[in-house]
Amino acid sequence: MNRTRSRSAIAPSHDSESFPSGLYCPVLALGLLLAFAPGQAGAADKVVADLVYAEVDGRELHLDLHLPAKAKNAPLVVYIHGGGWRGGSRKQAPWFFGPLVEAGYAVASVEYRFSETAPFPAQIHDCKGAVRWLRTHAGRYGCDASGIAAIGCSAGGHLALLLGLTDGDKRLEGTVGGNLDRSSRVAAVADFYGPTDFVLRSKDQPEQTDKRGGKVYQLLGGPVQENLDRARLASPAWHVSPGDAPILAFHGTADRTVLINQSERLRDACIQAGVPIALHRIDGAGHGDSRRKTPQEGAGETMYFATRENRGRLIEFLDAHLKKSPPPTKATASGAAEKSVR
Repeated sequence: MNRTRSRSAIAPSHDSESFPSGLYCPVLALGLLLAFAPGQAGAADKVVADLVYAEVDGRELHLDLHLPAKAKNAPLVVYIHGGGWRGGSRKQAPWFFGPLVEAGYAVASVEYRFSETAPFPAQIHDCKGAVRWLRTHAGRYGCDASGIAAIGCSAGGHLALLLGLTDGDKRLEGTVGGNLDRSSRVAAVADFYGPTDFVLRSKDQPEQTDKRGGKVYQLLGGPVQENLDRARLASPAWHVSPGDAPILAFHGTADRTVLINQSERLRDACIQAGVPIALHRIDGAGHGDSRRKTPQEGAGETMYFATRENRGRLIEFLDAHLKKSPPPTKATASGAAEKSVR
């Protein structure tokens, strides 16, 4: 079953001065979302809701397809929500949905099983199943699925990275949704403050990884130190190899939920393997977006992540890897770049 509705029918979630420390993506009011695109961005697009991409153990898994007004051969972005692998919703639209749709991208917001009932690798099995389904059916909605990008925040960023770094790994492909003649490979990944190495994190933040009933404990089915093989299997940084999808990463320097060294660990692994990565360090930002105490000097921005500059970075990155005849890009000798953003 599916339903089609205009974006105006979606009730936006509310933002706040500061967000809780769970693994999730910042969700902003619709007015702020539209402010990051010219004109009345997103006003004319539509949402095809509740598309069933798989059925697992008697439960349907859904995705919502956000389409631009002119959805002819629209390049496709898969969005994976955060929530500590045990919460969150595909219905919560993050700040970049409006700008992406306005730029001509179709965005598929994907549901996946939570760790309370299905430990890892169920989550990545579901995400890969969604990509295969989209490759099979996207054409009927005017989408071009020849190249797909994945984007996610926090726990969703972790899963987006696994999509980009584990193509063909039978342990993580699964069979969810069938369509096994289709590839689950993605052409690019944008990650906002996702964890990348649970083994490293268990050394730095054991309270985040080894506490009974905690998010990572539940995801892995036990503490990291007693499940090292599964922890490595679930860690994107341990999968990096030549030829993997290029990565655009954002991480706050004041993040105490997922330390910035998680993104630095990924950056170093990508440099060693020759995988293109750009890591943008957001000075003063915590886990998830929040309002600045004072507007950014010069630019006047009031948020840390949801800025015009980051919007431009994201769209430029996707344009380079998904749209036809991508423009040449500058790269360092290592294929990596890093910048602090105030």
